[in-house]
Formats: sequence, C-alpha cells, structure tokens
Amino acid sequence: MVSENFGTGRPLFPFALGNYKNFFTLFTFEVRTVKILVQKFGGTCVSTPERRKLIIKRVQEADEKGFKTVLVVSAMGRNGAPYATDSLRLLALQEYSDVSLRELDLIMSCGELISAVVVAAALSNMGITSRALTGAQAGFLTDGRYSEAEVLDCQPTGIVELLQRNEVPVVAGFQGIDPMGEINTLGRGGSDITAVILGAALEADKVEIYTDVSGVMTADPLIFKGARVIQQITYGEIFQLAHEGARVIHPRAVEVAMRNNVNVVVRNLEDPETGTLITGESSLKGGGYSTRSRRAVTGIAHYTNLVQFLIQLKDPDPRREQEIFQSIGEAGVNIDLISVFPLMKAFTVKDEHSFKVENILNKMEIPYTMEKDCAKVSVVGVGMHNIPGVMAKVVRALNEHNIEIKQTGDSNISISLLIKQQDLHGAIKTLHDHFYLEDQLPI
Repeated sequence: MVSENFGTGRPLFPFALGNYKNFFTLFTFEVRTVKILVQKFGGTCVSTPERRKLIIKRVQEADEKGFKTVLVVSAMGRNGAPYATDSLRLLALQEYSDVSLRELDLIMSCGELISAVVVAAALSNMGITSRALTGAQAGFLTDGRYSEAEVLDCQPTGIVELLQRNEVPVVAGFQGIDPMGEINTLGRGGSDITAVILGAALEADKVEIYTDVSGVMTADPLIFKGARVIQQITYGEIFQLAHEGARVIHPRAVEVAMRNNVNVVVRNLEDPETGTLITGESSLKGGGYSTRSRRAVTGIAHYTNLVQFLIQLKDPDPRREQEIFQSIGEAGVNIDLISVFPLMKAFTVKDEHSFKVENILNKMEIPYTMEKDCAKVSVVGVGMHNIPGVMAKVVRALNEHNIEIKQTGDSNISISLLIKQQDLHGAIKTLHDHFYLEDQLPI
C-alpha cells in the first residue's frame, strides 16, 4: 500500500548516487492510496502461448483483488530455445570469438525485450491495455559494468504514468542503462533483481516470482523426490540457500528485498495457491514453540563438480601462504570451504577452474594433492543458531550411512560438508530424513 508520498526518490542502496541522483525525474503518485503488485515471470513461463494465457489469468486475478500490476519478464525458454539469452549470446560468438562485452550486452538484452513485447501483445489482445518497456524506460540506472552491472538507482516515472492510465507495464528484466546511455545487463538471474528493485521503488505490497517449481523446496526435487515446499522462510535463510547452490531466486535480489523489507512470494505459474513467502519474520516466531518442536534446519542446498586441493608446507610461512591465495585470486578463481592451518591449507574450486590452480601451484613449486568429483552439501536454518549439537547430528547422520566427510565449513545459520559426488543423493536423503524436513511445521 502506498500513499501520496510514493516515489519521492528514497535511496534503495546504501551508497550515494553522486551527480546521477537526478538522472531521472522524481515524481509523486497523485492518488491517495493504491495497492501495487509486481509479478515476475521466468523464461519457461513466457515460452508458449498456453503459458502466456496463464500469465493473463494471473494478471486478471490480481486486478479482481484490487491490485495495479507491474510485470517483469525473462527471455523466452532456456538454453537452446531461439530467443533464450544463451542462444542470443552464442549467435554472436559462434563465428566471432572476440565480440566485446558491450556488443554482447546489446544482443543479450534483446531476449527480454522480445518477451516483453509478446506478453504485452497477449495482454492487449485480451482487452488488458499494456505497454512493453526496456530497462531504461522503466528507470533503471546502472554502473556501466557490462554483463554484471549493479543498479545504482531506480526512478520508475514511466511505470507510474502507465499505472495512472490503468495500463499494465511489462518490463524487460535483466537490464538497465548507465549515465552514458549504454545498455548493461545484470548477470544471470538478473530479472529477479529487476523485479525486487521495482517492488522497493514502487513500495509494492509484494513481489511474486513465478517459475516452474512450486516454491522454495527443502532440497532439489531433481535430486531428492521427497523434497517439499517451504511455506515461509527468512531473508537470511533464502540468501544462504541461494549462496550454497539453490537456484530459485538470485542472492542479490534477496539482498535488495532484505534491505528494503520487500515481501517476496515464489510460486508455480500453474499452481498459484502454493508457494513460499520470503520475509523478515522467522516461522519460528520467537518463543512460541518448545525446543522439541523448533526446527534447526529449514532446507538443504548443494554444489557439484568441485575439486578439493590440499597443500602441505614444511614450515609455517605467512608470506608464502599469502602469495598462494593472492595468485589464485588474481587468476579470477573463487575458492570455497577454506581451512587454513600453519602447515596445511585446504580449499575447493569449481572443476572448470582447477587447471588454473594446478598451473599456479606447479609454477610456485608448491606440493599439493587434489581430489576431483566432489560435491558440497549444506544444511541451512535460522534455528540452528540457538540449538546446540547440530554439527554432531549432521556428522552422526552421514557416518551411520558410511558417507565420508572430507571437509566442513559453517556460519551462524549453515553447515557445509564436502563429500564425494557419488554420495550426494544419499547425503541429501539422509539429512532430509534426519532433520524431519518432510514434516511441515505450522506457521
């Protein structure tokens, strides 16, 4: 619910906008109150005429409930589909491998534009007046970095004007424009970021993210069929799950939602009655439950195709240690599950980057061993922060099923374990069963 002050340019981000804060005209919404709903539709949702009919139905349902709706769309389909982002990118690279990032951003931004035009046409054909908008027309100011841009500000003047005329804006996600007028894309999954930023800028009642799953699941249903939908989850939990490999919503979108207190709901396009509410309120609701009924673990995430490196030094050498990690970082390799001891260092990297680490260590004449075909499985839950012995339960559960733990890492609300990739399904099932994740606690 927004009021007459709506859209007065409050900053969405913690840094100053410098000379660019007036790049877009500030505005006010000349109505007393209005309910706004931002609906984001993923690539599979916009990919066929049948699915676009369901989008129209979701918009009509929102209108019946008194909402003014703003749509955000991704490029149609997945890799291999004609207008999918990866397909458009390949179109430029398949013959010319030295295409600049600027040109790649231009061609990749086309996928969302195509979706926006097609969805707007489908809505208009059903008597719902709508208009497609680019990221720039929707008010997204970016920092000028191609392929991984950050949004500096969002001043959605054009969207407000369309809502005042009772038109449905259909915004191309994943993109914005920098102060020099250049198109920037926001990186893979960037349409989630577009939707949540719009939700914050418009002070929307909530943001609905429609996809081909029924919500945030307790585990990947493609790996473990017994996974169920989590009804409610905190910003911190979903951020950690996304960071540890769950692919339902982009971590940067969660960060924006948390910073601006935007309620987000993840739903299945074909089954809108179920879904997951992402909010600042824990489903544990403080002391309302006994210790027995409180859940330590909310969900399980995983990464595959990891390589573990073990480095053994003869003598403690802080300078050598710093040189090793600095060289790996300068090579553009992200490392994870880092364990550092005076004479031993252990960490993991993605399999595709392991050859870079090998080259660095060989060049530095650092002795090492490596193990390929590893996976990381992580249990996440805000409840574990106040429940002792969770690590012991995790270790016992895997030991009982002869699943070797090669390395561990943890935070306040997560425990990660490195295992052999062949044990991944068994580990997820064991942990899911051990923490009773098949049971839905009341909210």
